[in-house]
Amino acid sequence: MSAAASAHRVVIVGGGFGGLLCGLGLRRSPAAVTLLDRRNFHLFQPLLYQVATRALSPANIAAPLRAIVKKQANAHVLLAEVTGFDLTANEVLTVEGVRVPFDTLVVAAGSTHHYFGKDAAWEPHAPGLKTVEDATKIRQRVLLAFEKAERDPDIANRRKHLTFVVVGGGPTGVEMAGSIAELARDTLRRDFRTIDPTSARVILVENSDYVLQMYPEKSRQRALEALTAIGVEPWLGGRVTDITADGVTVNRNGVIENLATETVIWAAGVKASPLGKLLADAVGGIALGRAGHLPVNPDCTVGNRPNVFVVGDMMSLTGPDGKPLPGVAPVAMQQGKYVADTIDRRLTGRSPLPPFKYHDKGSMATIGRSRAVAVTGGMQLSGWLAWMAWLFIHILYLARFENRVLVLFQWFWSYVTRNRTARLITHPDRR
Repeated sequence: MSAAASAHRVVIVGGGFGGLLCGLGLRRSPAAVTLLDRRNFHLFQPLLYQVATRALSPANIAAPLRAIVKKQANAHVLLAEVTGFDLTANEVLTVEGVRVPFDTLVVAAGSTHHYFGKDAAWEPHAPGLKTVEDATKIRQRVLLAFEKAERDPDIANRRKHLTFVVVGGGPTGVEMAGSIAELARDTLRRDFRTIDPTSARVILVENSDYVLQMYPEKSRQRALEALTAIGVEPWLGGRVTDITADGVTVNRNGVIENLATETVIWAAGVKASPLGKLLADAVGGIALGRAGHLPVNPDCTVGNRPNVFVVGDMMSLTGPDGKPLPGVAPVAMQQGKYVADTIDRRLTGRSPLPPFKYHDKGSMATIGRSRAVAVTGGMQLSGWLAWMAWLFIHILYLARFENRVLVLFQWFWSYVTRNRTARLITHPDRR
């Protein structure tokens, strides 16, 4: 039997931040690593909104998984969609019928949109932002809205076309609303002859009394001021009660308002991947948490299965402050590295690590050109300085050097010219 055949088999489901960092963390480990994903690329999700608003192309923020691990001799990429887990036989089941055997399993399947029980009714009219397809769909709808307004002689219809509603005041919603507002007021303002793109309304609907509710009060206020400065209308205390092809119904502090629009973007919530329930059923005796999150032990293992780990957005783990860890990329990345180190220590006979502890290095969100908020190390930054910090951090964490160069050039060009080059409507929405 060859060394490769006898090596400890580690199967990682998901090529996102947690799964990829776990796989890379095992590059010097005496293990055979299989990275399994239904996509052949790693996607830098924090910049998806820039694909949706034409600042970047999908290829700028995606990197082929095989290219990332091509120099890692013990890593193998398998393109397949997981349908279940057989923990008796220690196998991952796939839709293609392939059963992938493992000795250690790491599940990092991420999250998806959460419409709070109204997925079938709302999702067709209000796409979320989790995949490249989501981003290109939103891009098409936003661009087509301006095209429809240009050719429609009816004033009321034009107003409807030029009304954009973003649901959810978290980082994704804030960044999306700000980017659409800048697109209308800067990039497209001289592109049309019949309409004035600067007259477009961008409405951000948030159920609470402030945006970026996880941020300190000062940063929330700065973000709100920045949104207002670029023309976004924050509807705080607004709860969406219905979404149709023709508009949105909002209960705004007890007052029902109907917004006529064809372009609604959902950024109000996420839920764990459906694979969480499949894994919970396979382990047995585990109840999923709110929004389908799978509770894990302090070492990121599941139930009484020391060889099954879960990391990232689909898990639920309480931090030292008694609150669940947030579903953000840094948590997934740190857990991925932690699990890789844990597995390597087991295989090499070293002492185990202490329970996982998340080190919060801060949070940041960009609102638009030279506008951002950042909280790090007890400091609260805003404006140009926070924006530059946001640029640097996001460039640094892109997976490949080529992507960093491309994104840096695109951002520099957009900043100097106020232009966004990725404005193609490649698959028109025929609704």
